[in-house]
Amino acid sequence: MSGLVYEHSSGGVLLDDGCRVLLIRTTNLKGEPVWTLPKGLIEPGETPEQAALREVREETGYAAEIVRALEPSTYWFVRDGRKVKKRVDWFLMHPLGKVGEHDHEVETAAWFSLEEALGRLRYRGDRDLVRRLLEEACAPGVGGP
Repeated sequence: MSGLVYEHSSGGVLLDDGCRVLLIRTTNLKGEPVWTLPKGLIEPGETPEQAALREVREETGYAAEIVRALEPSTYWFVRDGRKVKKRVDWFLMHPLGKVGEHDHEVETAAWFSLEEALGRLRYRGDRDLVRRLLEEACAPGVGGP
């Protein structure tokens, strides 16, 4: 294994008024299907907020507005024999409406209850993020159902 790569991505957790979350189904580096949250690399000149809104639009077909920043996540993985340290800045978002289709990197995008999303999400960091939202935003009497 040679070299170390640092990546900075940004993503969104779209939560609708019914406390449902929008997940995407894509493939991981091994070609396996996975359910995850929309995210991607921050392009030169973009802020993390701009990148998160762009990635959500590209990967889900939804326009959204940012409600607030969430706790970022950091993890390691190996791609092409190189160790990658990735930081993802996450933002809680509210959907404004469907404005197009998802891009070719995504097989499908679908809404799930937070409980169902926890059972589908492949990555622990995604599950931890959704679990916190379930406890914070969608607990009975806290704006949830």
